[in-house]
Amino acid sequence: MRKIGIPEIEDIALGAALLGAGGGGDPYVGKLIAMGAVQEHGPVTLLDPEEVPDDALIVPIAMMGAPTVLCEKGIGGEEYKVLYETVSAFFGKPIYAFMPIEAGGVNSMLPIAAAARLGLPMVDCDGMGRAFPELQMVTFTIGGGSATPMALVDEKGNSCIFRTVTNQWTEELARAVTMSCGGSVSVSLYPMEGKFMKEYGVKNIVTRSEMLGASIRKVKESTDKTPEEAFLESAEAFKLFKGKISDVERDVRNGFNFGKVVLDGIGDDKGKSAYVEFQNENLTAVVDDDILATTPDLICLVDTETFIPVPTDALKYGKRVLVVGLKCFPLWRTKEGLELVGPRYFGVDTDYIPLEERCKGGC
Repeated sequence: MRKIGIPEIEDIALGAALLGAGGGGDPYVGKLIAMGAVQEHGPVTLLDPEEVPDDALIVPIAMMGAPTVLCEKGIGGEEYKVLYETVSAFFGKPIYAFMPIEAGGVNSMLPIAAAARLGLPMVDCDGMGRAFPELQMVTFTIGGGSATPMALVDEKGNSCIFRTVTNQWTEELARAVTMSCGGSVSVSLYPMEGKFMKEYGVKNIVTRSEMLGASIRKVKESTDKTPEEAFLESAEAFKLFKGKISDVERDVRNGFNFGKVVLDGIGDDKGKSAYVEFQNENLTAVVDDDILATTPDLICLVDTETFIPVPTDALKYGKRVLVVGLKCFPLWRTKEGLELVGPRYFGVDTDYIPLEERCKGGC
Protein backbone atom coordinates (compact mmCIF):
# COMPACT_ATOMS: atom_id res chain seq x y z
CA MET A 1 0.00 0.00 0.00
CA ARG A 2 1.00 3.61 -0.49
CA LYS A 3 -0.50 7.07 -0.22
CA ILE A 4 -2.02 9.18 -3.01
CA GLY A 5 -1.69 12.92 -2.56
CA ILE A 6 -1.84 15.97 -4.78
CA PRO A 7 1.31 15.21 -6.87
CA GLU A 8 0.10 11.67 -7.56
CA ILE A 9 -3.35 12.91 -8.53
CA GLU A 10 -1.81 15.22 -11.13
CA ASP A 11 -0.05 12.32 -12.86
CA ILE A 12 -2.92 9.83 -12.45
CA ALA A 13 -5.37 12.26 -14.06
CA LEU A 14 -3.03 12.89 -16.99
CA GLY A 15 -2.29 9.22 -17.61
CA ALA A 16 -5.91 8.14 -17.15
CA ALA A 17 -6.98 10.76 -19.67
CA LEU A 18 -4.82 8.92 -22.21
CA LEU A 19 -6.26 5.53 -21.21
CA GLY A 20 -9.72 7.06 -21.46
CA ALA A 21 -9.37 6.82 -25.27
CA GLY A 22 -11.03 10.18 -25.78
CA GLY A 23 -13.81 9.55 -23.25
CA GLY A 24 -14.20 9.54 -19.52
CA GLY A 25 -14.80 13.26 -19.24
CA ASP A 26 -12.62 16.33 -18.82
CA PRO A 27 -9.56 15.37 -16.73
CA TYR A 28 -9.42 18.89 -15.31
CA VAL A 29 -12.89 18.57 -13.75
CA GLY A 30 -12.15 15.16 -12.25
CA LYS A 31 -8.79 16.34 -10.94
CA LEU A 32 -10.35 19.31 -9.15
CA ILE A 33 -12.91 17.04 -7.47
CA ALA A 34 -10.21 14.65 -6.23
CA MET A 35 -7.81 17.39 -5.15
CA GLY A 36 -10.52 19.21 -3.23
CA ALA A 37 -11.34 16.05 -1.26
CA VAL A 38 -7.68 15.24 -0.52
CA GLN A 39 -6.88 18.81 0.52
CA GLU A 40 -9.81 18.70 2.94
CA HIS A 41 -9.41 15.16 4.31
CA GLY A 42 -5.83 14.07 3.59
CA PRO A 43 -4.14 11.53 1.28
CA VAL A 44 -5.81 8.27 0.25
CA THR A 45 -4.35 4.81 0.85
CA LEU A 46 -3.92 2.84 -2.39
CA LEU A 47 -4.02 -0.94 -1.91
CA ASP A 48 -2.41 -3.50 -4.16
CA PRO A 49 -5.17 -5.96 -5.21
CA GLU A 50 -3.36 -8.82 -3.50
CA GLU A 51 -3.57 -6.97 -0.16
CA VAL A 52 -7.39 -7.15 -0.22
CA PRO A 53 -9.00 -9.99 1.81
CA ASP A 54 -10.92 -12.48 -0.36
CA ASP A 55 -14.20 -11.83 1.50
CA ALA A 56 -13.90 -8.02 1.62
CA LEU A 57 -16.68 -5.96 0.02
CA ILE A 58 -15.19 -3.84 -2.79
CA VAL A 59 -17.34 -1.26 -4.57
CA PRO A 60 -16.52 0.76 -7.70
CA ILE A 61 -17.58 4.43 -7.69
CA ALA A 62 -18.30 6.29 -10.93
CA MET A 63 -20.37 8.91 -12.70
CA MET A 64 -22.90 7.89 -15.33
CA GLY A 65 -24.07 10.05 -18.23
CA ALA A 66 -22.59 12.46 -20.75
CA PRO A 67 -19.27 13.90 -19.49
CA THR A 68 -20.06 17.26 -21.08
CA VAL A 69 -23.10 17.54 -18.78
CA LEU A 70 -21.00 16.86 -15.67
CA CYS A 71 -18.79 19.85 -16.52
CA GLU A 72 -21.82 22.11 -16.11
CA LYS A 73 -23.84 20.27 -13.46
CA GLY A 74 -21.08 19.26 -11.06
CA ILE A 75 -21.24 17.06 -7.96
CA GLY A 76 -22.99 18.17 -4.78
CA GLY A 77 -20.60 16.57 -2.26
CA GLU A 78 -22.91 14.28 -0.27
CA GLU A 79 -23.37 11.67 -3.01
CA TYR A 80 -20.59 9.36 -1.81
CA LYS A 81 -21.97 9.11 1.71
CA VAL A 82 -25.40 8.19 0.34
CA LEU A 83 -23.87 5.52 -1.91
CA TYR A 84 -21.81 4.10 0.98
CA GLU A 85 -24.77 3.91 3.35
CA THR A 86 -27.10 2.44 0.73
CA VAL A 87 -24.75 -0.36 -0.33
CA SER A 88 -23.52 -1.17 3.19
CA ALA A 89 -27.11 -1.45 4.43
CA PHE A 90 -28.03 -3.71 1.51
CA PHE A 91 -25.21 -6.18 2.21
CA GLY A 92 -25.34 -5.87 5.98
CA LYS A 93 -21.62 -5.14 6.22
CA PRO A 94 -19.45 -2.07 5.59
CA ILE A 95 -17.65 -1.43 2.33
CA TYR A 96 -13.96 -2.32 2.74
CA ALA A 97 -12.61 -0.17 -0.10
CA PHE A 98 -13.58 1.73 -3.23
CA MET A 99 -12.09 1.24 -6.69
CA PRO A 100 -12.44 2.86 -10.12
CA ILE A 101 -14.62 1.10 -12.67
CA GLU A 102 -12.64 2.54 -15.59
CA ALA A 103 -9.70 4.71 -16.50
CA GLY A 104 -10.75 8.16 -17.67
CA GLY A 105 -10.49 11.80 -16.76
CA VAL A 106 -13.44 11.75 -14.35
CA ASN A 107 -13.99 8.14 -13.32
CA SER A 108 -10.35 7.63 -12.38
CA MET A 109 -10.70 10.57 -9.98
CA LEU A 110 -14.10 10.10 -8.31
CA PRO A 111 -13.08 7.01 -6.29
CA ILE A 112 -10.15 9.03 -4.90
CA ALA A 113 -12.58 11.76 -3.84
CA ALA A 114 -15.00 9.23 -2.33
CA ALA A 115 -12.21 7.41 -0.46
CA ALA A 116 -10.82 10.66 0.93
CA ARG A 117 -14.19 11.95 2.10
CA LEU A 118 -15.17 8.67 3.79
CA GLY A 119 -11.75 7.67 5.10
CA LEU A 120 -11.59 4.43 3.09
CA PRO A 121 -8.76 2.95 1.01
CA MET A 122 -8.88 2.55 -2.78
CA VAL A 123 -7.79 -0.55 -4.71
CA ASP A 124 -5.29 -0.33 -7.60
CA CYS A 125 -7.62 -2.10 -10.03
CA ASP A 126 -10.48 -1.38 -12.44
CA GLY A 127 -12.82 -3.24 -14.76
CA MET A 128 -11.74 -1.96 -18.18
CA GLY A 129 -8.11 -0.86 -18.39
CA ARG A 130 -9.49 2.07 -20.40
CA ALA A 131 -12.95 3.69 -20.71
CA PHE A 132 -16.10 2.39 -22.42
CA PRO A 133 -19.49 4.08 -22.81
CA GLU A 134 -21.91 1.47 -21.39
CA LEU A 135 -21.90 0.06 -17.88
CA GLN A 136 -22.07 -3.62 -18.85
CA MET A 137 -18.76 -3.20 -20.72
CA VAL A 138 -16.49 -4.42 -17.94
CA THR A 139 -14.31 -7.47 -17.44
CA PHE A 140 -16.53 -8.41 -14.50
CA THR A 141 -19.38 -9.10 -16.93
CA ILE A 142 -17.15 -11.67 -18.67
CA GLY A 143 -16.64 -13.31 -15.29
CA GLY A 144 -20.39 -13.50 -14.66
CA GLY A 145 -20.46 -10.58 -12.23
CA SER A 146 -23.64 -8.57 -11.74
CA ALA A 147 -23.80 -4.79 -12.03
CA THR A 148 -26.44 -4.81 -9.28
CA PRO A 149 -27.29 -4.00 -6.61
CA MET A 150 -26.44 -0.66 -8.19
CA ALA A 151 -27.00 2.52 -6.19
CA LEU A 152 -27.63 5.82 -7.99
CA VAL A 153 -27.81 9.33 -6.57
CA ASP A 154 -27.96 12.81 -8.09
CA GLU A 155 -26.67 16.11 -6.74
CA LYS A 156 -30.12 17.01 -5.38
CA GLY A 157 -30.27 13.94 -3.14
CA ASN A 158 -32.59 11.74 -5.22
CA SER A 159 -31.45 8.13 -4.95
CA CYS A 160 -32.47 4.60 -5.85
CA ILE A 161 -31.08 1.08 -5.96
CA PHE A 162 -31.44 -1.29 -8.91
CA ARG A 163 -31.68 -5.07 -9.00
CA THR A 164 -31.89 -6.29 -12.57
CA VAL A 165 -31.90 -9.64 -14.41
CA THR A 166 -28.95 -8.77 -16.68
CA ASN A 167 -26.26 -6.09 -16.87
CA GLN A 168 -27.77 -4.92 -20.17
CA TRP A 169 -31.04 -4.23 -18.32
CA THR A 170 -29.06 -2.29 -15.73
CA GLU A 171 -27.70 -0.11 -18.53
CA GLU A 172 -31.16 0.46 -20.02
CA LEU A 173 -32.92 1.33 -16.76
CA ALA A 174 -30.11 3.34 -15.18
CA ARG A 175 -29.63 5.32 -18.40
CA ALA A 176 -33.31 6.31 -18.34
CA VAL A 177 -33.08 7.49 -14.73
CA THR A 178 -29.84 9.33 -15.51
CA MET A 179 -31.59 11.29 -18.24
CA SER A 180 -34.45 12.14 -15.87
CA CYS A 181 -31.88 13.43 -13.35
CA GLY A 182 -30.38 15.86 -15.86
CA GLY A 183 -27.89 13.73 -17.79
CA SER A 184 -25.30 12.81 -15.13
CA VAL A 185 -25.42 11.03 -11.76
CA SER A 186 -23.09 9.32 -9.28
CA VAL A 187 -23.30 5.54 -9.01
CA SER A 188 -21.84 2.52 -7.25
CA LEU A 189 -22.08 -0.73 -9.19
CA TYR A 190 -20.55 -4.20 -9.51
CA PRO A 191 -20.15 -4.70 -5.76
CA MET A 192 -17.88 -7.72 -5.36
CA GLU A 193 -15.73 -9.69 -3.00
CA GLY A 194 -11.96 -9.35 -3.09
CA LYS A 195 -11.47 -12.82 -4.58
CA PHE A 196 -13.60 -12.03 -7.65
CA MET A 197 -11.91 -8.64 -8.09
CA LYS A 198 -8.48 -10.29 -8.13
CA GLU A 199 -9.58 -12.86 -10.71
CA TYR A 200 -11.26 -10.57 -13.26
CA GLY A 201 -10.06 -7.03 -12.55
CA VAL A 202 -7.45 -5.08 -14.51
CA LYS A 203 -4.76 -4.84 -11.87
CA ASN A 204 -2.44 -1.90 -11.19
CA ILE A 205 -4.38 0.47 -13.46
CA VAL A 206 -3.93 3.44 -11.10
CA THR A 207 -0.18 2.85 -10.99
CA ARG A 208 -0.07 2.54 -14.78
CA SER A 209 -2.02 5.80 -15.13
CA GLU A 210 0.41 7.54 -12.79
CA MET A 211 3.45 6.26 -14.70
CA LEU A 212 1.95 7.35 -18.03
CA GLY A 213 1.15 10.77 -16.64
CA ALA A 214 4.68 11.21 -15.31
CA SER A 215 6.19 10.16 -18.64
CA ILE A 216 3.99 12.64 -20.55
CA ARG A 217 4.97 15.40 -18.15
CA LYS A 218 8.67 14.62 -18.64
CA VAL A 219 8.53 13.77 -22.36
CA LYS A 220 10.65 16.75 -23.43
CA GLU A 221 13.45 15.88 -21.01
CA SER A 222 14.74 13.06 -23.23
CA THR A 223 18.19 13.72 -24.66
CA ASP A 224 18.49 10.82 -27.12
CA LYS A 225 14.99 10.86 -28.63
CA THR A 226 12.57 13.41 -30.04
CA PRO A 227 9.62 14.20 -27.76
CA GLU A 228 7.35 12.26 -30.12
CA GLU A 229 9.61 9.21 -30.04
CA ALA A 230 9.86 9.40 -26.26
CA PHE A 231 6.08 9.62 -25.93
CA LEU A 232 5.41 6.68 -28.27
CA GLU A 233 7.98 4.54 -26.45
CA SER A 234 6.79 5.33 -22.92
CA ALA A 235 3.13 4.83 -23.82
CA GLU A 236 3.86 1.69 -25.89
CA ALA A 237 1.77 3.38 -28.59
CA PHE A 238 1.45 2.95 -32.34
CA LYS A 239 1.52 6.15 -34.39
CA LEU A 240 -1.57 6.19 -36.63
CA PHE A 241 -1.78 9.74 -38.03
CA LYS A 242 -0.71 13.33 -37.48
CA GLY A 243 -3.06 16.01 -38.64
CA LYS A 244 -4.98 19.24 -38.18
CA ILE A 245 -8.66 19.04 -37.26
CA SER A 246 -10.74 20.28 -40.19
CA ASP A 247 -14.21 19.35 -38.93
CA VAL A 248 -15.94 18.05 -35.80
CA GLU A 249 -19.45 16.62 -35.70
CA ARG A 250 -21.11 16.15 -32.31
CA ASP A 251 -24.48 15.00 -31.04
CA VAL A 252 -25.71 14.09 -27.54
CA ARG A 253 -28.24 11.25 -27.65
CA ASN A 254 -29.53 9.08 -24.80
CA GLY A 255 -26.80 10.25 -22.47
CA PHE A 256 -23.93 9.60 -24.91
CA ASN A 257 -21.64 11.93 -26.85
CA PHE A 258 -21.63 10.76 -30.49
CA GLY A 259 -19.46 12.28 -33.18
CA LYS A 260 -16.72 12.27 -35.78
CA VAL A 261 -13.52 14.27 -36.10
CA VAL A 262 -11.99 14.81 -39.55
CA LEU A 263 -8.24 15.45 -39.95
CA ASP A 264 -6.03 16.80 -42.74
CA GLY A 265 -2.52 15.36 -42.66
CA ILE A 266 0.52 17.37 -41.62
CA GLY A 267 4.22 16.46 -41.51
CA ASP A 268 4.83 12.96 -42.85
CA ASP A 269 1.07 12.59 -43.38
CA LYS A 270 0.64 15.70 -45.49
CA GLY A 271 -1.70 15.00 -48.41
CA LYS A 272 -3.57 12.28 -46.52
CA SER A 273 -6.88 12.52 -44.68
CA ALA A 274 -8.27 10.65 -41.70
CA TYR A 275 -11.25 10.51 -39.41
CA VAL A 276 -12.03 9.14 -35.97
CA GLU A 277 -15.56 8.22 -34.90
CA PHE A 278 -16.60 8.14 -31.26
CA GLN A 279 -19.37 7.28 -28.80
CA ASN A 280 -18.00 8.95 -25.67
CA GLU A 281 -14.77 7.03 -26.46
CA ASN A 282 -13.02 6.78 -29.84
CA LEU A 283 -14.26 3.74 -31.78
CA THR A 284 -12.43 3.68 -35.12
CA ALA A 285 -9.49 5.40 -36.79
CA VAL A 286 -9.54 5.48 -40.60
CA VAL A 287 -6.73 6.86 -42.80
CA ASP A 288 -7.38 7.24 -46.54
CA ASP A 289 -10.25 4.72 -46.28
CA ASP A 290 -8.08 2.13 -44.50
CA ILE A 291 -9.12 1.16 -40.97
CA LEU A 292 -6.01 1.31 -38.78
CA ALA A 293 -7.58 0.67 -35.39
CA THR A 294 -10.92 -0.22 -33.82
CA THR A 295 -12.37 -0.78 -30.38
CA PRO A 296 -11.50 -2.48 -28.03
CA ASP A 297 -7.95 -1.27 -28.75
CA LEU A 298 -7.45 2.27 -27.52
CA ILE A 299 -7.52 5.15 -30.02
CA CYS A 300 -6.18 8.35 -28.47
CA LEU A 301 -5.64 11.89 -29.73
CA VAL A 302 -2.86 13.92 -28.13
CA ASP A 303 -1.54 17.42 -28.69
CA THR A 304 1.40 17.36 -31.12
CA GLU A 305 3.52 19.67 -28.93
CA THR A 306 2.69 18.70 -25.34
CA PHE A 307 1.34 15.15 -25.91
CA ILE A 308 -1.43 15.92 -23.45
CA PRO A 309 -4.51 13.79 -24.30
CA VAL A 310 -7.39 15.56 -26.02
CA PRO A 311 -10.81 14.17 -24.99
CA THR A 312 -13.65 14.14 -27.51
CA ASP A 313 -15.39 17.06 -25.82
CA ALA A 314 -12.26 19.25 -26.28
CA LEU A 315 -11.79 18.65 -30.03
CA LYS A 316 -11.95 21.86 -32.02
CA TYR A 317 -11.21 23.13 -35.52
CA GLY A 318 -7.57 23.86 -36.28
CA LYS A 319 -6.06 21.90 -33.40
CA ARG A 320 -3.05 19.77 -34.35
CA VAL A 321 -3.15 16.27 -32.93
CA LEU A 322 -1.30 12.97 -33.06
CA VAL A 323 -3.59 9.93 -33.34
CA VAL A 324 -2.13 6.88 -31.60
CA GLY A 325 -3.26 3.36 -30.79
CA LEU A 326 -2.63 1.34 -27.61
CA LYS A 327 -3.25 -2.36 -27.16
CA CYS A 328 -6.25 -3.23 -24.98
CA PHE A 329 -6.36 -5.57 -21.97
CA PRO A 330 -6.06 -9.17 -23.26
CA LEU A 331 -9.46 -10.26 -21.92
CA TRP A 332 -11.17 -7.89 -24.39
CA ARG A 333 -9.71 -9.86 -27.30
CA THR A 334 -11.54 -13.04 -26.31
CA LYS A 335 -14.82 -14.06 -27.95
CA GLU A 336 -16.75 -12.96 -24.85
CA GLY A 337 -14.92 -9.64 -24.74
CA LEU A 338 -15.54 -8.81 -28.38
CA GLU A 339 -19.25 -9.55 -27.99
CA LEU A 340 -19.34 -6.80 -25.39
CA VAL A 341 -17.04 -4.16 -26.91
CA GLY A 342 -16.00 -5.26 -30.40
CA PRO A 343 -16.53 -3.02 -33.44
CA ARG A 344 -19.73 -4.77 -34.57
CA TYR A 345 -21.44 -4.04 -31.25
CA PHE A 346 -21.09 -0.33 -32.06
CA GLY A 347 -22.35 -0.76 -35.62
CA VAL A 348 -18.91 -0.72 -37.27
CA ASP A 349 -18.97 -3.06 -40.28
CA THR A 350 -15.67 -4.86 -39.72
CA ASP A 351 -14.33 -7.74 -37.69
CA TYR A 352 -11.85 -6.97 -34.95
CA ILE A 353 -8.22 -7.22 -36.01
CA PRO A 354 -5.61 -6.50 -33.32
CA LEU A 355 -3.94 -3.12 -33.61
CA GLU A 356 -0.47 -4.53 -34.04
CA GLU A 357 -1.64 -6.63 -37.01
CA ARG A 358 -3.41 -3.72 -38.72
CA CYS A 359 -0.22 -1.69 -38.30
CA LYS A 360 2.20 -4.25 -39.73
CA GLY A 361 2.30 -2.15 -42.89
CA GLY A 362 3.97 0.69 -41.02
CA CYS A 363 1.81 2.65 -38.57
